Amino acid sequence: MEGKAKQNTVKPTAVKNNTTRYVVEKEPRKRFVFLIKIILLGALVVLSETQKEWFDSTTLFSRSLRALLIFLEANVLISLTRILTVYYYMNKNGLSETKNNNFILGINRIASVINAIFGIAAVLIFFKVDPLGLLASISIFAAALAILSKDYISNMINGLIIMFSDQLSLNDHIKVGDHKGKIIDVTLINVIILNEDDDIVYIPNTTILNSNILNHSKQNIKKLNFEFELEPKKITSIEAIEVVFKEILKPFSSNILDNSFSLKVMEVKKDYVKFKLQFLLPKADQKDEKKIKRLINANIISLASEKGSS
Repeated sequence: MEGKAKQNTVKPTAVKNNTTRYVVEKEPRKRFVFLIKIILLGALVVLSETQKEWFDSTTLFSRSLRALLIFLEANVLISLTRILTVYYYMNKNGLSETKNNNFILGINRIASVINAIFGIAAVLIFFKVDPLGLLASISIFAAALAILSKDYISNMINGLIIMFSDQLSLNDHIKVGDHKGKIIDVTLINVIILNEDDDIVYIPNTTILNSNILNHSKQNIKKLNFEFELEPKKITSIEAIEVVFKEILKPFSSNILDNSFSLKVMEVKKDYVKFKLQFLLPKADQKDEKKIKRLINANIISLASEKGSS
């Protein structure tokens, strides 16, 4: 998996219907769940004081109550810390409650990992296994496991670095190697992007940090380049070709930066002349890009064939 991106092809409708999988959960919903957990924890605490015999025996019921109590105590503390941290961050930066943000995403991931650790501890207590004793007895095994899984650990650490940095954010349009598209999620293992063909691409976090990345969203400009070749006998003048492309781009004039249009001769050979057409878009918009690319490519073909037939 190291250094390689995994690509899954999905239908566009499937992506739209499952968009919520890649969106940070809304804070009000999390707070409601947190309130339910507090109520449940309060009920267990009251029972532990009024019905001590329920918690002190070694029966299956008693072990279940103890495990649930320990898990809820840790979970509520973690959730309270997460909510206060997110609340402070959002107020400090003036963010709305539904806004996707790397910092919030990172806090949520860390909270999930810590909750998972305490969940495992609760399961061990249910099966009458001392978590601390077990941890000490398997420390050597854990060290060996860490060495064997260093790539995954590195990916997790790099994932947290990405989440807490401002270089990449959710919904940014980026290019990594041969892959380009919009970031729809950042996990502890991968950065997930939706490319121009509506394919979901999983790129390991380590690859992201070790690669040269072009972030179109940060520079707030998207450059479009088109290279094509024409036979010399089919070219009346460079100015005439330039006029043709400017004319077909008029419907998109509001989407193209002023004075960014250029048509250059890159190479002149006996059998062909190589051109490069270039212009800038003020923002990365996949929908507009597809329309413009389709129009330009169609007219390049039309330009070549029409001149060839004349």
